[in-house]
Amino acid sequence: MEKTKELVNKLTEKHGTDRKALIPILQGIVKENSFISKDEMIEVAKALDISGAEVYGTASFYSFLEIEPRGKYVIRVCRSIVCDNKNKGAILRKIEEMLHLKLGETSADKKFSLLETNCLGQCDKAPAMLINDDVYTELTPDKVRSILHDYLQASE
Repeated sequence: MEKTKELVNKLTEKHGTDRKALIPILQGIVKENSFISKDEMIEVAKALDISGAEVYGTASFYSFLEIEPRGKYVIRVCRSIVCDNKNKGAILRKIEEMLHLKLGETSADKKFSLLETNCLGQCDKAPAMLINDDVYTELTPDKVRSILHDYLQASE
């Protein structure tokens, strides 16, 4: 609990305690811990003098503000209509096959999470996915196999 208070204090010193600091503080927590725990939400609410429900509502609304633990590698597949039309289904099937995961799941070893997210802004190069902060575009099942092979090797 003390570590939680220290982190929130550090982030409020950097971003302030106005309501407009909420998202940067939550982003800072995710950067530090990979997700926002209930205790962290409570501490943020206290620090900003807002309700816990407002903090939770904000954290749960934005897809990049994680409120549950995720894998070391978070794979976000774009769910835009453009990606759908460019064979996103085959991309998802290849990922699920290689990682033995279904959409929305995290592997038992906590190495991978598979999610969909709204447009990644790569429509001209669809289909696209994001693995942590790395963007991959113009995907094919073979290209996905190669990309995931590298992540699987790195995680061993």
